[in-house]
Amino acid sequence: MEPFVREARPEDRPFIEEIARLTWEGGDYLARAFDEWLGDNFYVLELDGKVIGTAKMTLLPGKVGWLEGLRVHPDYRGRGYGRKLHNFLLELGEKLAREGKIEALEFATYFLNRESISMAQKTGFYVKAKFFAFSAKTVDFQPEEAEQIEPELSDLTLGLIPVGWRFVRRSEEELKELVEAKRGLLRAQRTPLPRSEKGDDFHAPRRWLSHAQGSAPGNGLGRPREGTGGVRRNAPERC
Repeated sequence: MEPFVREARPEDRPFIEEIARLTWEGGDYLARAFDEWLGDNFYVLELDGKVIGTAKMTLLPGKVGWLEGLRVHPDYRGRGYGRKLHNFLLELGEKLAREGKIEALEFATYFLNRESISMAQKTGFYVKAKFFAFSAKTVDFQPEEAEQIEPELSDLTLGLIPVGWRFVRRSEEELKELVEAKRGLLRAQRTPLPRSEKGDDFHAPRRWLSHAQGSAPGNGLGRPREGTGGVRRNAPERC
């Protein structure tokens, strides 16, 4: 039987939790994002009654279709299933572009993820930016107390705003959304968290976000043009 892509359903949770457990040494956020993603362009790849892969399209400000959550169960890798999910998201992106809902596709990935980068470049994506996190050991370090601020657009000097694993366009719309999300998280943190029967703390709500950009002729998303951020693919100019 051939695998097929469909929308994710609540009963898929055990399969997705297994994929997350076997990805990034168990540090994958996929299982934690499950409830938030359900019903919001979240898809799975099913084979013989088992979910073996996932893919997500998130609509961001600036008419960006953000690709994330592309996973394949380790037992099924190397069979072209990742490419099948990738191509499905491209077709979905082309449909949304024709409807005028997006103008570009973007995603983020680890800079040494050669398989993902190669697959994207073959379908017209190109790298727009790379981000690095640096750290250093110190003998004596005294952290300063953090001061809560209400950021303004002028405080955001880059063309992109890193939010978890997403990189969003610098805009008033996104700034407002980030400020509201921060307030919601602070309210949740000030509320005593419930405890499970085993005594484990539940986590406060959190947005799980993902960067990259590209484009290819003859596939409905036009030629590349200048833009901000990672791996990108542009929609055709509208008349």
